[in-house]
Amino acid sequence: MKTAHEIRPGNVIMLDGSPWVVQKTETTRSGRNAAIVKMKLKNVLLDSSTETTFKGEDKMDDIILERLDCTYSYFADPMYVFMDAEYNQYDVEAGNLGDASAYIVDGMEEVCQVTFYEGKAISVELPTTIVREVTYTEPSARGDTSGKVMKPATVSGGATLSVADFVKTGDMIEIDTRTGEFKKRV
Repeated sequence: MKTAHEIRPGNVIMLDGSPWVVQKTETTRSGRNAAIVKMKLKNVLLDSSTETTFKGEDKMDDIILERLDCTYSYFADPMYVFMDAEYNQYDVEAGNLGDASAYIVDGMEEVCQVTFYEGKAISVELPTTIVREVTYTEPSARGDTSGKVMKPATVSGGATLSVADFVKTGDMIEIDTRTGEFKKRV
């Protein structure tokens, strides 16, 4: 059993007797009240989606599924195709990837974990950190050096995130895939 606060995108939970893939989580904490976790879920069997809210300490069953290390191969609309070490190919629907699709690029070398439920590939979990090239960002503003200055940047794959002011177009940066935050310049 995991608490709602411990559930991450890519996990599969059992809710009302059917398995659901967690596509997105958002935790909100207020001063007095307990944390609230909003989750975007997709039913594995029926392909229906829903958004639900849980208290941070609510317990739920995390289904232990078969996981396999794979590398990204190619995109065949609407499927992302991954390949394991034995050259078996597995199709994962674009909708099952959630926010991870913004970090998947052709020729990526990072190993992903593909999750299976009853022989069907249902989700992909990216490594915790990945390195991507900044394809576009505004030049830094001169003289604005007070505190932690951030600016928007687009990385290869299409994701937009806030980066430190010193990052330039063409720089390689490290990104935390769980939160989508800039970690450091590589």
